[in-house]
Amino acid sequence: MSQGTDASPALVIGSGFGGLAAAVRLAARGHPVTVLEKLDAPGGRAYVHRQDGYTFDAGPTIVTAPYILEDLWATCGRKLADDVDLRSLDPFYEVRFDDGDVIVYTADLELMREQVGRISPVDVPAFDRFLAASKRIYKVAFEELADQPFDSLWSLIKAAPDMVRLGGYRSVHAMVCSYFKHPKLQVLFSFHPLLIGGNPLSTTAYYCLISHLERSFGVHYAMGGTGSLIQGMLTLLHSRGGKIRYNTEVTEITARDGQATGVRLANGETIEAPIVVSNADVGWTYSRLLAKVPRRRWTEAKLDRVSFSMSLFVWYFGTNRRYDDVYHHMMVLGPRYEELLADIFDRKEVAEDFSLYLHRPTATDPAMAPPGCDAFYVLAPVPNLRGGADWNALAEPFRQRVQKRLEDTVLPGLGDCLATSRVMTPIDFRDNLLSLHGAAFSIEPQLLQSAWFRPHNRSEELRGLYIVGAGTHPGAGMPGVLSAAKIVDGLVAEDFPTT
Repeated sequence: MSQGTDASPALVIGSGFGGLAAAVRLAARGHPVTVLEKLDAPGGRAYVHRQDGYTFDAGPTIVTAPYILEDLWATCGRKLADDVDLRSLDPFYEVRFDDGDVIVYTADLELMREQVGRISPVDVPAFDRFLAASKRIYKVAFEELADQPFDSLWSLIKAAPDMVRLGGYRSVHAMVCSYFKHPKLQVLFSFHPLLIGGNPLSTTAYYCLISHLERSFGVHYAMGGTGSLIQGMLTLLHSRGGKIRYNTEVTEITARDGQATGVRLANGETIEAPIVVSNADVGWTYSRLLAKVPRRRWTEAKLDRVSFSMSLFVWYFGTNRRYDDVYHHMMVLGPRYEELLADIFDRKEVAEDFSLYLHRPTATDPAMAPPGCDAFYVLAPVPNLRGGADWNALAEPFRQRVQKRLEDTVLPGLGDCLATSRVMTPIDFRDNLLSLHGAAFSIEPQLLQSAWFRPHNRSEELRGLYIVGAGTHPGAGMPGVLSAAKIVDGLVAEDFPTT
């Protein structure tokens, strides 16, 4: 579908990582780009809260695969270091089990072998075999497929032999259990899908690649918080003439004769453009923004059958003292694993127990809090709103249980030193971030909801409509949505050639 040599204007709905990355790439290619953001500041799930002198990243905090960011910066003739101070962290995480046992998850392979051996000597050889398997999966699933569009059945057929050979038909947990016998190690090496909205018991084993991704490229922190990456991307966008409008909610993607023609805003304004890129939640895009468009694949009936990711309860808090013995990234695991996952993903019940991810950015970046203070956020995976939980009533009792758990484990005296506090519940994901069912990571990465089975980056419903973000291929997480932006850039280049 050639549109001639003039660069066509493009609208990008949403300024999350995927939306901004797509906008930067299209602007660098010469398209006049305008980003439309519902909130009063950029970032989407990577929004930044500033409160009482504390700075809190609302969502993503773990930066992996920085070479993808370097590639994005290179499209504008710049280096990532020109705009962002990225620091490598080692250990990656500390993982605290319910019995108080702590494993330091580190890049140091010998130290990892020692810790595996302390827990289960017979599992030490399994550790090296698992890392080798993770590398094999990474080489195919990430290096070869993550930045390629899966918009034809032939692309799926070509990938099928590798999927079978690498065990992609199994779950992450099943693959991990085929290597490790000790329950603690089965948890330690299978929890990663939770960081991108997946249930380790049903997420395709392809996501075992995360172990190799971390070891190859490290785990990083952007000084100033993840928001500094968003600001750096805005710098790139503006350098190529791109614009962004805040407090601008899109309520409809307009169309004519099967072609996207632009958007309609909540204030009634219509903006025309032949290229529309949606970084809105993909379920919201199809069920709300395309509500007036006859849909062939992503109908309401189809969306009703889709399994969406879990949601999150997030508590942001600051203390008037420092906890210098608490590491930057910590997993505080509860007494149950498989049963808790079943509560969250299958039964969709808010359990009394939970597992937590505790983020203390001030361990690396004291400027995120006033002098002598600490900034934290702690999140707990919880069911999405299909479970019917009333988070208006549950939020404060749940927060109190989380606080007590932290006081009893890693933050003694927390209640006496709280200086600021705010919470985010599944209701916020639904109402503020416009995520269908309040799902924190959009469509769950199950085998039959991955690759070709996910909503395509080039929309199946309208010409000129493209999808980036967690709900499309290759999936959630910063590397995933940045890769989706690169895919969209290539697809737009095919459909709308420029000189």
